[in-house]
Amino acid sequence: MTLAIILVLAAVFALILILCVALLPGTQLSRNGHRAGQIQPLDVKAFRNLADRSEAEYLRLRLTASEFRQVQRARLRALAAYVHVASRNADMLIHAGQTALTSSDPHTAAAARELVDSALLLRRNATVALLRIYVALAWPSAGLAVTPILEGYQRLSGSAMLLGRLQDPGSPVRISAQ
Repeated sequence: MTLAIILVLAAVFALILILCVALLPGTQLSRNGHRAGQIQPLDVKAFRNLADRSEAEYLRLRLTASEFRQVQRARLRALAAYVHVASRNADMLIHAGQTALTSSDPHTAAAARELVDSALLLRRNATVALLRIYVALAWPSAGLAVTPILEGYQRLSGSAMLLGRLQDPGSPVRISAQ
């Protein structure tokens, strides 16, 4: 009897969670299709600096252990913010690419397919990277690899620029800040 009550409560909780996720404004498709205007440019140079292992090693050698942990946690929180922005941008580009997939121009449809594939891969890698970052926040000395996010974001940037040029040659699309 107790097991049945627990299962019913778990099912109700799962249903409420699914409904909340489905009804959140950020998870719904845009009505006007102009989600690309909401893309937040990402400073790839600063992102790369935060993810650089040699930079972390330099700090480890120059700071005391407690200072290093404190600085490294701050760097990890900043790195998590960059990964969140990259993931959010990838989500918006998935929607833009899905809209462009219906194009009658084969070059535009192919560019849209490449954009969607790159964005999906980046979003998956961002989820894994965030998990690693949150583990590293507990243990700041743990190794961290976010290189797939950086490489994927640069590939995504190229795909977004190609699709943008094919759809509207007069309006450049940039998802990276230089």
